[in-house]
Amino acid sequence: MRLSIILSLASAGSAAASDFLSGIPTVPFTKSPSGGIFALKETRAIVVNSEYANSSDNRGTTLIPPTLHAFASTFAADLNSYLDRQHGAVGVGVDVGSMEEHDSKYIFLTIGNASDFLDAAGRETSEGYTLEVTATGVTITGASPLGVWWGTRSLLQQAALNNGQIPLGSGTDAPGWGIRGVMLDAGRHYYPASFLKEMCAYLSFYKQNTFHVHLSDNLYNNVDVYSREQQLDLYAAFRLLSSDPAVAGLNKRANESYTRDIFDDIQSECAARGVTIVPELEMPGHALVISQWKPELGIDTDISLLNITNPDTIPTGETIWNTFLPWFHSKTVHIGADEYVDASLTKDALVSEYNTFVNAINGFMASAANKSIRIWGTFPPSTNYTNNIATNVSIQHWEFYEDNPYFDYIKNGYDVLNSDDAFYIVNKYSGSYPQQLNITRVFHGAPDGGPYAPNIFDTSNSTNNPARDEPRVLGHIAALWNDYGPNATVYSEAYYAWRDGLPALADKQWGGELVEDEYYTIFDTLHAAIPGQNLDQTIASQSATILSYSFDHQPHLPTIQDTSGNNYNGKTNCRITSGALELTPTCSLTTPLSSKGRNYTLSFSIFPTSQKTPGVIFSGPESALLAGNGTVSNVTLIASGNPYTLNYTLPLNIWSQVSLSGQGDATFFKVQSDSSSAATEMQFLTKVGIDGETFVWREIAVEAPLAEIGGGEFEGLVKDVRLTG
Repeated sequence: MRLSIILSLASAGSAAASDFLSGIPTVPFTKSPSGGIFALKETRAIVVNSEYANSSDNRGTTLIPPTLHAFASTFAADLNSYLDRQHGAVGVGVDVGSMEEHDSKYIFLTIGNASDFLDAAGRETSEGYTLEVTATGVTITGASPLGVWWGTRSLLQQAALNNGQIPLGSGTDAPGWGIRGVMLDAGRHYYPASFLKEMCAYLSFYKQNTFHVHLSDNLYNNVDVYSREQQLDLYAAFRLLSSDPAVAGLNKRANESYTRDIFDDIQSECAARGVTIVPELEMPGHALVISQWKPELGIDTDISLLNITNPDTIPTGETIWNTFLPWFHSKTVHIGADEYVDASLTKDALVSEYNTFVNAINGFMASAANKSIRIWGTFPPSTNYTNNIATNVSIQHWEFYEDNPYFDYIKNGYDVLNSDDAFYIVNKYSGSYPQQLNITRVFHGAPDGGPYAPNIFDTSNSTNNPARDEPRVLGHIAALWNDYGPNATVYSEAYYAWRDGLPALADKQWGGELVEDEYYTIFDTLHAAIPGQNLDQTIASQSATILSYSFDHQPHLPTIQDTSGNNYNGKTNCRITSGALELTPTCSLTTPLSSKGRNYTLSFSIFPTSQKTPGVIFSGPESALLAGNGTVSNVTLIASGNPYTLNYTLPLNIWSQVSLSGQGDATFFKVQSDSSSAATEMQFLTKVGIDGETFVWREIAVEAPLAEIGGGEFEGLVKDVRLTG
C-alpha cells in the first residue's frame, strides 16, 4: 500500500491520488473505514525510537544534519506551543525508547526502509515519510530523520486545520524533487540574521528545504556609464566579514555583514528545521565589490566584470573561496557566474575564458573542500568552443534568452535547477517583473493550463519541458532580487513579496495536489500556525485596541498601566506632568512590545519644547519615529538602516494630535495641531533609483516602533498613546 501510493504520486503528474489530506503540500492519506480521530491534546509523550535516536540524514544537502532526537526536540517545542495556544494542554516531553513502552497516546518517531520512498524520477529519497494514525497514537516513519521532520509538519498542519483532531488512517508521502525553496538577494540589500532564521521557519512549515542566499553584488547593472573613479565609489557589498588578512578590505560594510559566528548560527538554526543555506558569492560578473578591493582585476570599461584573462583573477577567486569555505555547511555552493560580457573578446574567446574560469573554480572547490558548485545558466555548451563547463557543475536556469535548459543542458548531461523568471520578483519596482508571486501561474502555469511543476521551464511551449520524471531536474527555487538597493524596501517587504503565494508554490515544488479554490480556504489558518517565527509581527490582543497609555492616573510609578486590557504595562524613569509623560534626554518609557506589523494606527498627542536631534519619539528593533534627524527638524522614520523623511516639522510649544499608520504596503503620518482647524495627512515615500539615471517614488511599509518612548534628544510632553490594529 505504502509503495503504491507514492508511485501514483510520482508518476501520475497532475492526476490526484486516490485520497489525500488537505494541506500545503497535500498529503496522500487513506482514512480508516471505521472513521475516528486522534485528539492531539491527549498526547502524553513524543517517543524517539532508541535504535535511531542518534541517526542523521547524510544523503541530504547539508553537512550538519540534525539527529532524529534533535528534530524531535524542535518538534516538541512546536507542538507544545500549539497545544498551549489552542487547548491550554500540558506540555509534552521527548522520551527515547520503544513503542511498546508507551501503550497509549504517543507520537512515535522512527526510521523505515528508504526503498519505500521514491521521488518523481522513481529514485529513493531520504525526505519521504509514512504517517499512521490510530486511536492510541501517531507513528511517523521516515526514510531518514529529515523525512520524519516533514511528517511532523504534516501533523501540525492537520492539527491547525482540524482543531487538533487527526483522522485515523495512514499514508505515505515523498517529495517529487530534492531542491525546493527560494533565493534572496542579500548582496544588494542586507537582512539581519533574525530575519533569515525566521524565513527558514516559514519555509520549513511548507516543506521547503533550501534557502539560497546571494551574498555579494553591486547595485547598478550599467556600471559602464560611469567614470572609473565613480565606479570605485558605487554601492557594492560583500556580506561576510572575516578578520583573515587574505581578504582584508574586501568587506567595507561591517555593520551590514555576517561574522562566522553569526553565519554559523543562521545555518544551524535553519538546519534544525530541515532547511539548508546555500551561499552564493558572485563572480566573475556582478563583482564590483571585488574590483573595488583590487581595481587591477576589473575590466577597464566596466570594473564590475573581473578580467578573466588577468592571471591573478582565478587565484583571487580561490583566495576568497578558501577563506570562507570553512564557514559553509552545504554540500553545494554557488559561484554566480552570471551575465558576463567582455567586448574586447570575440564570442568564442569570451566563452573559452569564461569556461576556463568556472572549471578552475570547480576543480579548486572539489579539491579544497569536496564541494560541488552551481552557476546561473549563461553560456550553454557548444562544439564551437574549445572547452565546455564540466558536467558535474549544476546549472540554475533563470531566463530563456540565456539558455534552453532542456535542450542545451539536460540533454547534454547537466543537472538543472529551475529558477525560470516565471516566478522572478524584483522588490519594490521593475519595468518588467512583478513585486509579488503570481498565484494564478502556480495553479495554471503549465502550457496546457494545468498546475506548475519544477519540470516546467517554459509555461507556454511544452516542447521545451522535460518529462515529470526527468532525473536531471533538481527542483525549483523562486528568486527575489533587490535591483534598486537598500533604501527601496524595509526588511519585511521581502517576506511580503512571497507571503501569500509562496505556500502555493511550495505545494507544486513538492508535487502536491492542492487546487486554487482550496488553497484560499486553508491559507489563513495554516499561516497563523507557522511555528518559530513572527514575520507578520503580530501582537496578541483581546480587542482592536492593543495598547493604551493614559498618564492621568498612574498610582504605581515607575509602572505605567496599560488600560487596553492586555496588560502591556510599561516602565519609566520620566516624570508625569499634568497628565503627560515629560520626556528629556535622560529618561524614557520602555514597553514589553517591540514592533507591530502591517495594518496598525499608533496615535498620540505631542508637545515639543525643543528641536534637538536625533529627536526620537518612538523606537523599536525594526524602526524609529523621530521629530528630527541629523541637521534637519523634519519628521523622519528610520527603518532597515535608512531614513524616510517628510517635508514637515512638528510645531514647538503647542499640542499636536498625531497618528502613524501602516496600511498594507504604505505608511502615513496624520497631524492636527491646536493652531490648525484641519488635519494634514502625509505619506512616507522612498526614492528608488533606476540604474542611477532616473528615479521613481514608491510607497514604503514601515512597522510601528513600540519598544521605547523617548530615549533620544527629544524634549517635550507626550500623552494619550494608543495602538490599534
